[in-house]
Amino acid sequence: MAAQSNPTSGSARQATLPRTLPIAAVQAQPRLIGEPLSAFAEELAEITFENPEVRLVMYPELHLFGDQEPAARRNQTLLEAAQPINGDLVKDLGAMAGDLKIWLVPGSICELSKDGDLFNTALAFSPEGKLVASYRKIFPWRPSEPYVPGNQFVVFDLDGVGRAGLSICYDAWFPEHSRQLAWLGADVILNVVKTTTPDRQQELILARANAIVNQTFMVSVNCAGPVGMGKSLVVDPEGLVRTEAFSENPMVLLDTLDLGHVDRVRRFGTAGLNRMWSQYRSSDRTVELPMYAGRIDPANWQPSTWDSKTLEP
Repeated sequence: MAAQSNPTSGSARQATLPRTLPIAAVQAQPRLIGEPLSAFAEELAEITFENPEVRLVMYPELHLFGDQEPAARRNQTLLEAAQPINGDLVKDLGAMAGDLKIWLVPGSICELSKDGDLFNTALAFSPEGKLVASYRKIFPWRPSEPYVPGNQFVVFDLDGVGRAGLSICYDAWFPEHSRQLAWLGADVILNVVKTTTPDRQQELILARANAIVNQTFMVSVNCAGPVGMGKSLVVDPEGLVRTEAFSENPMVLLDTLDLGHVDRVRRFGTAGLNRMWSQYRSSDRTVELPMYAGRIDPANWQPSTWDSKTLEP
C-alpha cells in the first residue's frame, strides 16, 4: 500500500511538542465479513513499523464489515455479522491498539445492542488498549442504510494533545453535527467514510466547509476502490487541504497535525480576519433558532476548549 506524506516544518516534526498529532489515514478496501482478524492486525503492524512516529491510525467506515452480497441480501448479512460493544471483536481491536501503543480508530462496526437494534458505531481505542469512545451514527444514509440512528455526539481526549470528535460518512452533510463536535471542544473531527457513489466530490467541499465554519481540523478517510471512491483528505482549521488522495487507489495519508493551530486561528481569525466564535458581544441580543426550538445566547457563545493545564511538558 503506497504512502503519501505531507511535508511539515522541522518544528512540527518534533514529537516533544505538546499539541502535535502524527496520524495515518488509511484509504483501503473493506475487509470481508468472516475474514480472519489477523490479516488486519498484520496490516496495522506494518503501517506502524514503517511509520514509527505515528500516534493515531484511522480506517474507513465499516472497514471490517465488507460484503459481496446483492443489495437485497446486504442488510440481513450485516445484521447477522453485528457484534455487541463488549464482544470479542472489540476486545481484540483494543488489544491491537495496546500492543502497538497507538490511538486506533478502526472505522466503524455493525453493533447489535442489548435490545436487538442495529447501529453503525465508530470506535476509538487508547494506546493502553482501552475503548475510550464509541459513537453511533446519527444520520444513516436513507433509504439505503438499515441502522437505527444514534442520539449522542461523542468526543474523546487524546491525552496530552487535544480532543477529537467522531463522525461517520453522511453525518458530514449536516452542519449541526460538526458544529456540535466543535462546541464540545473537538480540535479535530475524524470522519470515517464509505462512499461508493459520485457524490464524493461534494463531500470534499463539505470537509473544507466544516473545517472553515468550525475552525477545526477535518480528517475524512474513505474506502478505496473498486468498492469506494477514495479521495481521502486532511483539512486544516482554515479550510486548506494539507494532504489528499487524488484517486481511489489504496494508500496511507500521513500528516502531523499541529492542534495548536485551532487555538491560534480562533484567537487571530481565519486568514487573520474571521473569528466566528467571538462574533458576539455579551450585551448583544439573543438570536432565536426556531427550527431547533433553541437559541444562541451571546453571553455564553463560546465553545469548550482543550485545557492547556493538562498538556504534557
